[in-house]
Amino acid sequence: IGQQDIPEYDSFISRALAGEACVSTPFPSRVALKDENGQMRTGVPTMFVCAPIRDESFQVVAALGLRIRPEQEFTRILQLGRVGNTGETYAFNRDGLFVSNSRFDDALILLGLLPDSPNQENPHSILQLSARDPGGDMTEGFRPNARRREMPLTRMAADAVAGNAGVDVSGYRNFGGVKVVGAWRWLPNANMGVATEIAYAEAFRPLAILEWTFWGLFTLLALSAIAIFVFTLLLAHSQREAQKAVIEAQQIGQYKLEQKLGAGGMGVVYKAQHAMLRRPTAVKMLDVNKVNAGALERFEREVQITSQLNNPNTVAIYDFGRTPEGVFYYAMEFLDGIDLQTLVEKYGAQPVPRVIHILQQICGSLFEAHSLGLVHRDVKPANIMLNRRGGQPDVVKVLDFGLVKALDEQKRAGATQNASLTGTPLYMSPEAIQLPNSVDARSDIYALGAVGYFLLTGKPVFEADSVVDLCQKHVATPPVPPSERINTPIPPALEAALLACLEKTRAKRPQTARDLSILISRCPEALEWSIEDADAWWGRHERGQPISLTESSAGSQTANRRYDMTVDQG
Repeated sequence: IGQQDIPEYDSFISRALAGEACVSTPFPSRVALKDENGQMRTGVPTMFVCAPIRDESFQVVAALGLRIRPEQEFTRILQLGRVGNTGETYAFNRDGLFVSNSRFDDALILLGLLPDSPNQENPHSILQLSARDPGGDMTEGFRPNARRREMPLTRMAADAVAGNAGVDVSGYRNFGGVKVVGAWRWLPNANMGVATEIAYAEAFRPLAILEWTFWGLFTLLALSAIAIFVFTLLLAHSQREAQKAVIEAQQIGQYKLEQKLGAGGMGVVYKAQHAMLRRPTAVKMLDVNKVNAGALERFEREVQITSQLNNPNTVAIYDFGRTPEGVFYYAMEFLDGIDLQTLVEKYGAQPVPRVIHILQQICGSLFEAHSLGLVHRDVKPANIMLNRRGGQPDVVKVLDFGLVKALDEQKRAGATQNASLTGTPLYMSPEAIQLPNSVDARSDIYALGAVGYFLLTGKPVFEADSVVDLCQKHVATPPVPPSERINTPIPPALEAALLACLEKTRAKRPQTARDLSILISRCPEALEWSIEDADAWWGRHERGQPISLTESSAGSQTANRRYDMTVDQG
């Protein structure tokens, strides 16, 4: 057409004359063309597809260019990439200038990004709008202070012009300042970039719906959990009230409750009578306020283990059960005697022959338990009763096997269980304090030696102002011989046996309860406590007559009872 030196044409015609088929980037026309209103003018957006023409020898002799209206054919192809209400695909050149129309031209006019004059030659975004970041969301009223050409390219356009392809789902501002997510690629053969963008809020709306759904379900779950928890509390409260009502009704299974005898760490003991046999019975029930899996397991273990023992000096178990209201109980023989703690506190230190008589019976009970692989772990005066049974005076009964531990169970669990301090500090062996999981029969021997010491002297082996100091003395301090604590002479053989029991090293103690029984039986005084002596004591005790000087000289030990508690942190 006789025109030369047109840069827009040179960019694609030269490539076609070099033998390459190519597409030009849209540009304003240099010749008059009809615009969308049918008027002839220059500057109408146009683009070309250009291909080489070859002669018979396959040499390029000319170039054939096909003109395309980019606001129609090219834009229509790109706008097939619409996504949702805010998504669009558009093309841009190296300056960030749109070379296709945006689907939101009308909205861009309202934002002031496109002119709104009827005389404007090109009121569309193609070749008018730049992909530059205004610095804020213009749809929310933000207005930039800088001119459009002075603004930086958007994050997408800057990366694409640099020749990169990328995706950003964390969000960035587009040409209107709206936060969007997008993907882009630079097309080097076409010398332009293509991008697809969608508003961040719309892109993540499904996730927001999912999030709201999750929190709604979580709230419902939390409310359900609270409702279940409240219901459980109410049910537990109702069950406890029912259990208390059963106790107040003085009827547990076949047993009629008559009198409360005492309470321990986890149970309450009542004197009762079997409804049919009319036999006096002691009923121990699990405290309704302390019913939990651990307490119930320990309660059941106490019953099961004690019922295996047949020694006449071990308390006998008659029955075990659970009421419909959930009260766990077991029935055992009723003992109407006196425990050794009360015996010493009320009547003072006991005579040597009687102490030997009592210790030998305790040895018999413990020897049977140890032979079955069981360790009592809480041998103390309060757990040993002195009674009249079957016409015999001074019959010993060993009680409270609630802390008993099987040695084979201990070996299996020792590698994984946390150490737990279990027992009563006044009568705990050094190893029970330092290595609770290592206790064995010799730990009970230590405690039994401390019980004998208490019976002879009316005082515990060690006294201290705190449990910590008391435990430290058991671990490191040698005991004072009993003969130095009281004015009454003590047979050397008995004193030696008790001090052997109190050795810090287990290997130096009597190895079994029977060994200890044999040691103290060698004392000449072992045969001096007769049935007549015991009958006379019980006769005076039962009739409330004054006690002899030897029985009342030690005084009360109430001050020391502050340590006589069971420590069970397991």
